[in-house]
Amino acid sequence: MEAIEAILTRRSTRKYRDVLPERELIEKVIEAGRFAPSGSNSQATHMIVITDKEVLANLLILVKNEFAKMEVNEDTYVSLKHSINASKSGDYMFYYDAPVLIVTANKKGYGNAIADSACVLENMMIAANALDLGSCWINQLHWLDENEAIRDFLYKYGLGENETITGGLALGYADGGLPNRAMMERKGNPVTWV
Repeated sequence: MEAIEAILTRRSTRKYRDVLPERELIEKVIEAGRFAPSGSNSQATHMIVITDKEVLANLLILVKNEFAKMEVNEDTYVSLKHSINASKSGDYMFYYDAPVLIVTANKKGYGNAIADSACVLENMMIAANALDLGSCWINQLHWLDENEAIRDFLYKYGLGENETITGGLALGYADGGLPNRAMMERKGNPVTWV
């Protein structure tokens, strides 16, 4: 798949087959992320790749429980509000049951932590599409970055104490075959030429 096509046809996948992609494919996606640009070429984004079903199941329960403790008010961001409400109703699956979850982290206090990690995540999503894998950006762990229970859990799997959780990526084979690649009309992201 040509690069522009991979970008323009990338869509979020929210339903995955219960099949772990070949390690070689996962490694190609990760390598694309490692080649993302970063401020001053810091290359500080840390990727924690979780493929162990038991670890994913335990993380899911923990995330549900921690979101269920949170309260919604008029200032709560709409997606965060959805996560909180869904976790309280008990039917919450924050990573869409993907067989791979790649958690991104970066240095605490580093001004480009989110931007650098966003570049890593975007590169991985485009690579996934080019490799016929589905992917979806996952923000929930970033929203829980200051949560002691989440941090303690992720410390066991490589999160550094000096790192902030910046995002995540659900990855796997899309349920039903290839990822959805239908072109979507753009209604936002205005452009001004000068």
